[in-house]
Amino acid sequence: MTTTMRRRVYVLQVGLIGILLFCAGFLFWGNSFIHNQISTELTNQQIFFPAAGSAALPTVEMADLQQYGGQQVVNGDQARAYANGFIGRHLNGIAGGLTYSQVSAKAQADPTNAKLAGQVQTLFRGETLRGLLLNAYGWWTIGTYALYAAIGLALAAFAVFGALAFEVFLAIREPRTVRVPMVTRRPQPVTA
Repeated sequence: MTTTMRRRVYVLQVGLIGILLFCAGFLFWGNSFIHNQISTELTNQQIFFPAAGSAALPTVEMADLQQYGGQQVVNGDQARAYANGFIGRHLNGIAGGLTYSQVSAKAQADPTNAKLAGQVQTLFRGETLRGLLLNAYGWWTIGTYALYAAIGLALAAFAVFGALAFEVFLAIREPRTVRVPMVTRRPQPVTA
């Protein structure tokens, strides 16, 4: 490999290392920002799972939620469990499994029905909170995937750095040959 070609390879490898490390750093920051933001906001909401085995969190009907009993919702996984496992089950019992939009349509058809109006309000609030918690879960998951991508890019940067170190090592070990330009001698005129 010529010296010029070798230098170009070095420059490309150093550039690739820089790009990979920048992207990895950005993704590490993104993960940290998302997880901190969601954790802070969920903590401020002061949402707690009922105590394990209590009437609000019965062992038989909500066995999957017993692990969260009494805990505050502070991360995406807990937000998803609370949204689907706790709020979702309660919403299914309000109007026989009907959604807010279905009950709202019935309430609009019968505007004097106080029971339907109450169900509309409860379903609206419950589905809104459920949606917000699932949104937190979704972003938490994106933050987690950003962490995995950051780790992958950091490993790729170290692999390229290893290749660069190997190239430099080979260049140092390569025997140096000095090339002397060949000079042709002109025959000297013979003098008698």
